[in-house]
Amino acid sequence: MADKVDLTNRDPNNLNDHIKVQFEDVLAEPEGAHSFDCVWKLSHTCFSCWLGLCYKISTLLYGIFIAAEWGCEFASVAFYHVWFITPMLKLCEINCAVFSKMTRTCLACCIEPCCEACGQFFRNFKK
Repeated sequence: MADKVDLTNRDPNNLNDHIKVQFEDVLAEPEGAHSFDCVWKLSHTCFSCWLGLCYKISTLLYGIFIAAEWGCEFASVAFYHVWFITPMLKLCEINCAVFSKMTRTCLACCIEPCCEACGQFFRNFKK
């Protein structure tokens, strides 16, 4: 757990690089189809203002509760892995090791003599 929250770089692992919400990433006018400069500037201002305002209100109303829910979800995942999944995988690994040894023993008893006999038979063949 981090001791200090970085308020400048809030996505240090670039988890949300795919979300482009800047005006320039969402709206663009191609050459030959430009609105009046004042409309473009006001559109930029309105977009930026409403984006920031709506995002801040949404995070204020829901962000803490959603963060708490995700905290519980990841705590649950960690709990299941530590107390259920990892021990079950270890149990499976132990049982598979016994099965693997039995299979190797059976193959050594049943198949290996046939393979050795075929090898002895074909060893005497020459070009």
